[in-house]
Amino acid sequence: MQYELRYQVIEPKRHTYQNVIDRLGDQPASRYLEATLDVQPRENFHYRPTWAAGRELYDERFSALRLADPYRFTDPRQYYYTPYVTNRAALHEEFGKTLAYLEERDLLAKLPPAWRSVLAAVVVPLRHYEAGAQLVSVAGARFAYGTSLEQCCSFAAFDRIGTAQMLSRVGIAAAGGTADMLSSAKQEWIDGAHLQPLRRLTEEIMVTGDWAEGILAIGLIDRELYPLLYQSLDQPALLGGAAAYSLFSQHLAGWYADQRKWLDALVACWAGDPEHGPANQAHLDRITTAWQPRAQHAAAALDQLLEEVK
Repeated sequence: MQYELRYQVIEPKRHTYQNVIDRLGDQPASRYLEATLDVQPRENFHYRPTWAAGRELYDERFSALRLADPYRFTDPRQYYYTPYVTNRAALHEEFGKTLAYLEERDLLAKLPPAWRSVLAAVVVPLRHYEAGAQLVSVAGARFAYGTSLEQCCSFAAFDRIGTAQMLSRVGIAAAGGTADMLSSAKQEWIDGAHLQPLRRLTEEIMVTGDWAEGILAIGLIDRELYPLLYQSLDQPALLGGAAAYSLFSQHLAGWYADQRKWLDALVACWAGDPEHGPANQAHLDRITTAWQPRAQHAAAALDQLLEEVK
């Protein structure tokens, strides 16, 4: 008796999960969508927050900026846990290689005096700004409604503390492996006249009641600081004998470009929402009017210290 082996194709009853099918139909979906859509808890909470009895534990009213459907916004980077961790691991690995190159040749310690002053008085103290921005992002991660938005805030919070660590590593390398520059940077953050507008602004944003306003206000500061310190100084650094500054700052400039992708997409989504769009635009205009001039003032105070190296 002879037997013939045959392949049998079993068609799946469904191509993705029911929550995705309900929105997009029964078709193959990306891992990002499967890990994101409708994951936000919506019912069966055990209690209301004691500090906000008029709200649910997860409540879209924690911000004046609303979306008729919170999943109308999706991260253009398509980050969920695995691709985010993979991407950031690569970013920090590349930064580590750059820093190792600079440390082996003692290039940060050999920066020209003006550039070393910029590093010690402006750049390394910004690790405290990044720590403040991390807390603002954590508030977004807690109070944002909708997983697609919440996870962007969560990833931004991890990014911020990672950036603070990167600046700390630069300070340690520039001080020959000691924490001397970190100690002086902390004192600059507390007492330096050029940093007080930024410090005050950061601390006020940290206690802003509306998490979305806090995220956007920090974004307005980023729009001033990152181009000023990590983009516009690139050419002067290369031509002014401070190539070490250009080498490490490229990683920070790259992160900023990535951060703007989701934040700009979110602002556009708020403004274009079919139900809340006009009200959202009014809130967005108010936020810009309230915080942008102060962000510009804080950046201008730092820009004065950069004149020597431009």
